Formats: sequence, structure tokens, C-alpha cells
Amino acid sequence: MTAKMILCALAVTALASPVLAASYPISGAWGESKTSGNDKVDCTKVRVMDFRGEQRTDTGGSVHAYKNVSVTPSGSNAWKVADTFANGQIRNARVIYTLKKIGDDRLELALDKGGTIKLQRCGKK
Repeated sequence: MTAKMILCALAVTALASPVLAASYPISGAWGESKTSGNDKVDCTKVRVMDFRGEQRTDTGGSVHAYKNVSVTPSGSNAWKVADTFANGQIRNARVIYTLKKIGDDRLELALDKGGTIKLQRCGKK
């Protein structure tokens, strides 16, 4: 009888616990870039995405803060990423994209709904 109560309590606790977010596979500030060079970009003049643990901020668009939900490897130096966000009109929305590392200072963020954002590591911020 006691074992059943313990198992039941564990099951209730597991179901009531919040879902733990995943950490991004990269970190730091990355600026949007239209060039193909390998130099770091001056992030004082461009859109910036900053990856910190399970949080991502974005200076472009209508949503500025995201929380990572999952990261799944998708080939060499590529990951399928799901983030959640909220703004004044939407709660618990998700955005899904493929994040691909191209060298030490370059990334591509390919949105599942279309469009690709090219990023370079920030030199100035």
C-alpha cells in the first residue's frame, strides 16, 4: 500500500513540474550580416541576437525575448531549435528553425516558415 502511495506521489510531482528548457548550442551576441566575410560585425548598427543559456534576445522584429524549448542535432554543426515566446497579443507561441554554424564566427538561422537570417559574431556591441 505504501509503495503505491509513493509511486502516485512521484507521478503527480512529475506531471506538475515545469518543463525544463534546453540551452542553445552556441552563445554570445551575433549581428545580422549581408556580407560573406569572416570578420566580426559592428553590432551597434545592425539587428542583434544574443544567445545566453536558455534565453535568446533579438533587437529586430516584434518579439524581443525567447526561451528555448528544445535543441535537436540535425547534421554536422546544425540543430533544429524550438523557442517559445509571448508578446502583448500572443502567449506560449513557438518558432521553429534550423541553426547552422558556418565557421567560428558565422551562423545561419533558417526559419521553418521561410526566410534565412545570416549572422556574424559581434565585434562591437
